[in-house]
Amino acid sequence: MSNSSAQEKEMSIGAQIPPDNDQMATEKADHGQDASEREGQSEPQPRVHAKTFLALFAICLIYFSQTFALVGTGAQGQTIAAYLRHPGDAIWLTASLTIPSVVLGPVVAQTADYWGRKWFLVVSSICGAVGCAIASRADNFAMFIAGMVLTGLEFGVLPLLHTVPSEILPRRWRAPAQAAVMIANSFGLIIGLILGGVFERNGHLDGFRNYYYIAAGLFALGAIICVVAYQPPPTSLQASLNIREKLSHLDWIGYGLLASSLVLFCVGLAWSQNPYQWSDPHTSAPFAIGVALGIALVVYETKFKADGMFHHGLFSGNDWNFAISLVAVFCEGLAFFAATVYFPFQVGILYEDDPLLVGVRFSIAFIATIPAAILTGLYCTITKKVRWIAVISFLIFVAFFACMATSDEHSDTHVWGYTVLLGSALGMTLITLVTVAQLSTPPELISIASGLIISIRSLGGTVGIAIYNAVFRNEVSNIGKRVAEAALQAGLPVESVGRFVENLLSHNETGVAQVAGVTPEIIESGVDALLKTYVKGFHNVWITSAAFVAVSTIGKQIILAVALQRTWLTALESDGVPYRPKQRV
Repeated sequence: MSNSSAQEKEMSIGAQIPPDNDQMATEKADHGQDASEREGQSEPQPRVHAKTFLALFAICLIYFSQTFALVGTGAQGQTIAAYLRHPGDAIWLTASLTIPSVVLGPVVAQTADYWGRKWFLVVSSICGAVGCAIASRADNFAMFIAGMVLTGLEFGVLPLLHTVPSEILPRRWRAPAQAAVMIANSFGLIIGLILGGVFERNGHLDGFRNYYYIAAGLFALGAIICVVAYQPPPTSLQASLNIREKLSHLDWIGYGLLASSLVLFCVGLAWSQNPYQWSDPHTSAPFAIGVALGIALVVYETKFKADGMFHHGLFSGNDWNFAISLVAVFCEGLAFFAATVYFPFQVGILYEDDPLLVGVRFSIAFIATIPAAILTGLYCTITKKVRWIAVISFLIFVAFFACMATSDEHSDTHVWGYTVLLGSALGMTLITLVTVAQLSTPPELISIASGLIISIRSLGGTVGIAIYNAVFRNEVSNIGKRVAEAALQAGLPVESVGRFVENLLSHNETGVAQVAGVTPEIIESGVDALLKTYVKGFHNVWITSAAFVAVSTIGKQIILAVALQRTWLTALESDGVPYRPKQRV
């Protein structure tokens, strides 16, 4: 398809019609155009008007609602689990949101090509509203988990929140579009952290109820605006295939293998040292079966399913950008969820008694994310380059985790500044990775590509949470023993040790003071042993995170050897914007 015909064919909001491959092949022979040029020129360009930006606002609001619910669950997870009398199962609060995101992300990304994007966004937002309403009324752990699982269904549309902005705006605006959703993401995190601290302040352990009331309202509002503002015409696949044909195109075996392997893998890691040893079948059996099913998924998608979740068209040719982006975004998910769960946990244990100040400390990271996202979007748009920004962002991640791995109970002041590193890395990373992935993807596969990259990010988070829980529990499972040893060495009578440890671990200051034979020196020794054990547990998490991110940084170095300049030039020329590179000075 020529440039003139592409410009004549305008789109309404969100329409995305796959190009005719035979026609493209004919035109390549006629005009000598290469594949990347044809992809950019054959992609219809959307018409931008007022509803375009209202639709973008709806997407940003839904993204805001998701991150608001996610950060509240992660930051308040320990408090919520303790309040509902399941302190050892806090891992499942966040996993209830991330596992549906991983499993449903590829499903939604594929099915949205056949049934359209709009109603997936609307119905899932309604599920989020209902799930948060259930969580707000929960009086037991099972009911809260049920609410989180229902809310997790909304997280399945996360790929569409990156796909739709790229479809309703011209290609040259994709980096700013991703910056817009990242800014909405940051505001959701900031406001969520502060409100969570406000509601939990002054010992109000049930303050999470008000928090989830607000989350339910946000999801409902996002659904309403999406109904009004986002009006895409049917896609060609949506109009040309019947229901049976659409269902036959879906990767049902892949979906089943992904869901079962992920859940069993996480169960095995979650039960490690909590309460079972690795030698116990409760831990080893689910873990081994999960790994085996994961290997089966890789074999199936590689050898038997060319058009499944891992569509082979995304990995064909010599362009490794998309594959490298998947590895990098997996590690970014590992990094993000390590910070989301364990940074507020460490601050609350070691530095702050006030939940509001815990939220304020963490919110600094996401305040820093906003200018980082804006500057990254501008840099990518002006320079047409993403390579060095991607590398630098992961180096900043490594620096953050290295700093946290050196922190202890005396690092109160320094930790305030470390959050700026975290926020800067978050603001830079996802924009560059999604932009690289989308610009390296044929137009007809952009939804599948976005679904895959966002699901891989959630997969990284889900796997990371399970791994971090295992390495953290491996250390803190000895906390009672170490507190008892410290108290005995300080002179506490043997018969008082059990009661002393019980009251200290439950933070019962009155009970600790009433233990027979206790002295201020004994209490200080016990508290010191408790804090040092927690510090070692947190160090395990930060060191593990740093190792994962370092692997991704090496992947970013590989991107340096891959030419992205042509992709950017093709994106600009497809919008009718000539580009003349300046000479290097």
